[in-house]
Amino acid sequence: MKDATREVAPATVNPERSSKQGGDIRARWAWVEPAVWSDRMLTALEEGVKGGVWFSLVDKLCALRGLTRAWERVRVNRGAAGVDGETVEQFSRHAEERLAKLSDHLKDGTYQPLPVRRVFIPKSDGRRRPLGIPAVCDRIVQTALRKVLEPIFEVEFCEHSYGFRPGRGAKDALRRVDGLLKGGHRLVVDADLQSYFDTIPHDRLMALLERRVADGRILGLVQAFLKQGVLEGMQEWNPTRGTPQGAVISPLLANIYLHPLDVSMRDAGYEMVRYADDCAPGEGVHEMRVGPSQPVCGGRLQTPLSGGDQEPCVVSVKEKARLDRVR
Repeated sequence: MKDATREVAPATVNPERSSKQGGDIRARWAWVEPAVWSDRMLTALEEGVKGGVWFSLVDKLCALRGLTRAWERVRVNRGAAGVDGETVEQFSRHAEERLAKLSDHLKDGTYQPLPVRRVFIPKSDGRRRPLGIPAVCDRIVQTALRKVLEPIFEVEFCEHSYGFRPGRGAKDALRRVDGLLKGGHRLVVDADLQSYFDTIPHDRLMALLERRVADGRILGLVQAFLKQGVLEGMQEWNPTRGTPQGAVISPLLANIYLHPLDVSMRDAGYEMVRYADDCAPGEGVHEMRVGPSQPVCGGRLQTPLSGGDQEPCVVSVKEKARLDRVR
């Protein structure tokens, strides 16, 4: 079987979103950043660019206007200081000057992200979840980068994916599950990808990005964020796989990597509701083991999550006889 990262069909546009239909294109893409995505670019997004690949995006990232809007988002979200100890409040005192320097560093290629400060937060089961806290300046760049990349991939994401997407949330996923139950589905497979964010293979993720983006500087920046150091206590190390939980860009990258799985499930006729690394395939799915050369869905599909020489990405599955009520 061919590499799953190369098998996903080119982006398609829903008829109701086509620029040939009535309605204002800006209204259809109200969530995108106008400082980055012009009406002309949105039209190209809907109609499709030549070869399905986007070039020359770095100028959108470096623009001071876009960085300023990204900073406004970071300021609203606040958050803790990174390894440099700089808080959002401290950055705000010299924001104009700092943003201008950040723009210059991105333009001349001298920008380098600082290590991520790793902390642990408690989970309900008594374990601890690792959380990466980037520096304020890196959060700004990641926010700007996400605003550039997100529409390119959002246009092709599947309808059954709900996590960390514009205009979608957990309640929408629950409503979809409720609708499937009312439609006659009674068996639900509740699957969770174990340590998903920490185990994403960088090479396969980058291959998926390269299907839609050909700007080498943008790809290089994503690679830099994937490889940026992690400071845990007094020890610093560089990850060889995974995306740090807590990074602004991580949810988008995680959805990009799981998109081939979404497509495989959809094309095989399975109903699935996915929220980030939690998914609920409908009845008829009896086996879902994910790893090198292992089957997905009882062997009918080959996993797009195989990490080659990486350790298997384990999926824990619990079959429920009935989900009686969804709020």
